[in-house]
Amino acid sequence: MPRSTTSGPSQRMLRVGEQVRHALSETLQRGEIIDPLIENAVVSVSEVRMSPDLKIATAFVSPLGARDADAVIEALNKHAKFIRGRVSGALRQMKYMPEFRFRQDTSFDNFARINDLLKSPEVARDLDSDDNKEEE
Repeated sequence: MPRSTTSGPSQRMLRVGEQVRHALSETLQRGEIIDPLIENAVVSVSEVRMSPDLKIATAFVSPLGARDADAVIEALNKHAKFIRGRVSGALRQMKYMPEFRFRQDTSFDNFARINDLLKSPEVARDLDSDDNKEEE
């Protein structure tokens, strides 16, 4: 029975995504990519999402210490085939080596925005009024 696409990633997709994330992180740490944009930034790989057929790996990265994060993402995408070759040794158990796509991880920005909203005077006032009603 085919799996519904709305139920989220399968256990296999999650496990392989985590293996790919580790291999990708190690490759980026070794500094094998000769590109000034990538060499001057620490690239954190927060998540790798695999396609259902495991042939495409979308890596969500945060370039730390880079002036232009978009340029670093673009450079990573430009070197995706080279990175794929360097990661292949760590993922030799896979039938197909996935194609890499790099995207900027914006989850930290979202967390910061939500945190700022929770600290805003309007929300604090609403939370205080809810606490007062519970005490009565």
